[in-house]
Amino acid sequence: MNLQNDKMLHSSLPKKESSRIMRSLGRVLRMTIMYLLLVLLALFLMGPFLWLLSVSLMPGRNIFSTPPAIFPTFIDFDNYVQVWQFMDFPKYMLNTVIITVLGVVLNVILASLTGYPLAVFRFKGKNVVFTLLIATMIIPSYTAFIVHYLTIQGLHLGNTYMGVVLPGAVSVFNIFLMRQTFIHIPADVRDSGKMDGASEFRIWWQLVLPLVKPALAVISLLEAMSFWNSFLWPIVILNDTELYPLAAALTYLNGQFAYNFGWIAAGTMISVLPIIILFLFTQRYYMEGLAGAVKG
Repeated sequence: MNLQNDKMLHSSLPKKESSRIMRSLGRVLRMTIMYLLLVLLALFLMGPFLWLLSVSLMPGRNIFSTPPAIFPTFIDFDNYVQVWQFMDFPKYMLNTVIITVLGVVLNVILASLTGYPLAVFRFKGKNVVFTLLIATMIIPSYTAFIVHYLTIQGLHLGNTYMGVVLPGAVSVFNIFLMRQTFIHIPADVRDSGKMDGASEFRIWWQLVLPLVKPALAVISLLEAMSFWNSFLWPIVILNDTELYPLAAALTYLNGQFAYNFGWIAAGTMISVLPIIILFLFTQRYYMEGLAGAVKG
């Protein structure tokens, strides 16, 4: 009887082993197909960027020729050298950095100050205020251009960096993101600060903000991209072209050298490189902050 049981046990082992191998192969096959599809999707989404990079490395080539030039026949950095010499890139980059830093700092502070009471305080009309804020997100931002222009001129901030930054100094999405993040802060954090006699502002500044760094990183990255790439509003509010940010300055390059798209492509690549580097260093905080907001 024992011998028969041993035979049945040994005969079932190969079947279990083969079943486990088949499951492993199926899992590997699914993962391979999934990663292959993701790589193809990434290449498809990166297509315009790769094409622009290719054009920037082909000086003197007509990109609208037939067939269109997709890959560079040879790599040459003449476009980058020539466009850097033609445009005062350090000056325009400095303008862009000043505008971006001002915009990011104001957004982080104002969104945090607004989202904090909406998350932790109890007062009449809180839900109404929050609902009205969310409802404003359906209004296109460009419809407020005239109001923004009249307001900035009324404050005598035209042709200034602050005039460029102020209309975008706070975003409803940023307020929503900070509110959802502050909701998950344990109440014990505020209680411990109150027991030590700290004011509400000190609790917000010293105890709560250090716990929401991922959300602050998300706001910083999104607003840095927005202000760095802004071109329409600076053109409207700035009369002095010497104050233009880089994206607005490149529009003049487009107007003067539309026939030389290699220069335009090289200038565009130079302008987006800082944002790419910034995202590579902050993508971990970006994903954590978005995950926390979605969970909320």
